Amino acid sequence: MQIVPASPSHLDSIWEIFRQVVASGDTYVFDPSSSREDALSYWTANGTHTYAAISGTDVAGTYILKPNHPGLGSHVANASYMVSPSARGLGIGSAMCAHSIEEARRLGFLAMQFNLVVSTNTAAIALWKKYGFDIAGTLPKVFRHKELGYVDAFVMHRFL
Repeated sequence: MQIVPASPSHLDSIWEIFRQVVASGDTYVFDPSSSREDALSYWTANGTHTYAAISGTDVAGTYILKPNHPGLGSHVANASYMVSPSARGLGIGSAMCAHSIEEARRLGFLAMQFNLVVSTNTAAIALWKKYGFDIAGTLPKVFRHKELGYVDAFVMHRFL
């Protein structure tokens, strides 16, 4: 597997991953009926570094890396990761997390923060902890889970 900056040739696959991940309604705040245009506009916005995880000839995952806030908060990175449902359990998320930490350092960020990690997403929480992220706070009932209703989310942070 290799992780590369996303190119226009990856966008159809990134959209398909985005669509499938968001449709589940259990990890991301995006509207499950988000259009391709809106999704890719967000995922490839100016100032956002977009990557594709390539396994064989397929895009198996994607992540974005950007400043968490503008101006005086721009030294902290924010990242979001999506793995194709057909590629889960193959280490794609772990590889993208490791890659994003190195990319964030290379880009000059001093820390990384995830603003909303759904508390029921135990696999992601365990992975982020494995890579040195700590839960900095709990946001009570801020995520409307498709099956469980309102659940907590965590802010997770680590220094680079």
